[in-house]
Amino acid sequence: MADISEHVKDDATLNALYDGIKAKHSDSPRRYLGGSIIGKSCARQLWYDFRWVHFEDFDGRLLRLFDTGHLEEPRMVQNMRDAGIEVYEVDDRTGQQFGVQFHGGHFRGHADGVAIGIKEAPKTWHLCEFKTHNDKSFKLLLKQGVEKSKPMHFAQVQVYMQGLGLTRAFYLAKNKNDDTLYAERIEYDKAKADHYIDRARRIIFAEEPPMRISDKPDWFECKFCPYSDYCHGGADVIPNPLPNVNCRTCIHSTPQDDGSWLCELRNSTLPYEQQLEGCSEHRWVPQLLPNLSVLEAEETVLGTTVVWYCKTGDSECYVNNGNGSIVSQAEYEGKL
Repeated sequence: MADISEHVKDDATLNALYDGIKAKHSDSPRRYLGGSIIGKSCARQLWYDFRWVHFEDFDGRLLRLFDTGHLEEPRMVQNMRDAGIEVYEVDDRTGQQFGVQFHGGHFRGHADGVAIGIKEAPKTWHLCEFKTHNDKSFKLLLKQGVEKSKPMHFAQVQVYMQGLGLTRAFYLAKNKNDDTLYAERIEYDKAKADHYIDRARRIIFAEEPPMRISDKPDWFECKFCPYSDYCHGGADVIPNPLPNVNCRTCIHSTPQDDGSWLCELRNSTLPYEQQLEGCSEHRWVPQLLPNLSVLEAEETVLGTTVVWYCKTGDSECYVNNGNGSIVSQAEYEGKL
């Protein structure tokens, strides 16, 4: 009989579990800039998020970790109800999660719930926001509070309070190491909410990426950023992999005030599915190729447009001739 007590490094069943988690995960990108991330320190990173420049390929373990917070929410809701607090996760008017939106729907968010009966102010409706933290993050939260230790979370609740017309938020956090809970009531600050909502507007309608948070690629926030090669430029002249080919990385498309996207080339509104696919006339937003500089755009005898680039500080040329293709001048002219 086989000895199954011996530790097996490559566990086929465990790998199958992770593969199953990954297979079930939806890869469809978010249609909007999310209120949960507007407090990120780097506006340029948010612009890349909104423009679908690159999608990270997370493994099953990480996807399972990301799901932990969502699984904790029903438990926290029940804890609050057991304490005599009324919690509502669904808006009776819509039958859906409480949501907020701004800028035609390009900027949105969904609240974990609203509550009345919070002991410190039992007659005041509160936004509910539930979070899980690792031990280090939780200890910092205890020491500094939400605004200083978790500025993204603070920005999120300010935006949601404004969108829902609430003046207080109840932030409930759990330490994943030992299940300790932390609660904090956060006061609505209109000036701060307006700041984040306007920040979203500037990012959404910017035709090119905002300024970098640092010009140093080895800056700690840049070093591990998934967009580093599209921002600072990596070792390769052409980013590898190339930015995603879709309408949002194309110079022809523009977000509109009503929440739609317009193809300026064809003067037509772009449905979500079409945005994902792009088309043969796709031409990169030039700033997504940071090691290259635009020389000129040239119309060919076939009526299409090609964009000529040169390597920054060099005479070597490259051609973007559509549908995510960028080749050297020699390849374009058939010399290779």
